[in-house]
Amino acid sequence: MPPTSEGEKKAHVRPGDRIFSGLATGSGVLVVVLIAAIGVFLLMQAVPSLALNNANFLTSREWSTGDVSDMRFGILDLLLVTVVASLVALAIAMPIALGIALFLTQYAPRKLSRTFAYVIDLLAAVPSIIFGLWGLFILGPVLTPVGEFLTDKLGWIFLFSQGNVSIELGGTIFTAGIVLAVMILPIITAVSREVFDRTPPAHVEGAIALGATKWEVVKTTVLPFGKAGYVSASMLGLGRALGETIALTIILSSTAQAFGWSLFDGGATFASKIALAAPEFNDPKSAGAYVAAGLVLFVLTFVVNAIARSIVAGHKEYE
Repeated sequence: MPPTSEGEKKAHVRPGDRIFSGLATGSGVLVVVLIAAIGVFLLMQAVPSLALNNANFLTSREWSTGDVSDMRFGILDLLLVTVVASLVALAIAMPIALGIALFLTQYAPRKLSRTFAYVIDLLAAVPSIIFGLWGLFILGPVLTPVGEFLTDKLGWIFLFSQGNVSIELGGTIFTAGIVLAVMILPIITAVSREVFDRTPPAHVEGAIALGATKWEVVKTTVLPFGKAGYVSASMLGLGRALGETIALTIILSSTAQAFGWSLFDGGATFASKIALAAPEFNDPKSAGAYVAAGLVLFVLTFVVNAIARSIVAGHKEYE
């Protein structure tokens, strides 16, 4: 039988390969199309309301959309509260997630690490409304003495100054940030654990052979290898925190006062503001103001996740 030419080999493709290739390509294209469609929809709904806005959308702290003929709305306070609450959560969750990931991959016995990993991952399955109720009725009262102590002793620092809502009610950014930290902890821990677990055994064994202690092995091999993955995991957690809705809607106390850069301020994030106003979306122009805020949140989370992806893409060991 004569040998088959290279062209004939390429021409012969099994039907299953064609179907799988088409499905995979279609799935990838579908995701891109959906993201673009969401962005276009938000933009189309927001533009008419932005045209009627009598205040600066990016710098104004007003939010009055009841009178369509005189709408004045801006996202400055929403942006600040959203970002500050998310950064508080990130500052709390990052070191804890790092410690858990290192313990599970480097110190704990294999059987114990698997059990602990399952328990941590289960936090991601808890509904947001449960976290919100826990933060409002359990965590808030517990944190009241802490908040009073910080405002009394460190009130000269703007972050710990007296806020625009009552600390006793617990509806502060401080409480919201801690609840968000618990919510994003499983995401950061799971990704960091996977990254640290992929540290080349040869690097670890080489460090041990040179007489390194366990901590020195972690410091010289595991952390340098997994640093980019850990930062990327943190960015993914940040994206999750920025978009959280139900928990923060329950926890944060509403206030007419402007955000004053205190952790004991109340207010609203993008998501909670939209959620609270959902029953009032009976007028397209008024609803468009909230859609415009949603568009900013969409862009913000998209940028954060793009940064996370770019961090990982720069390291071949994660590909």
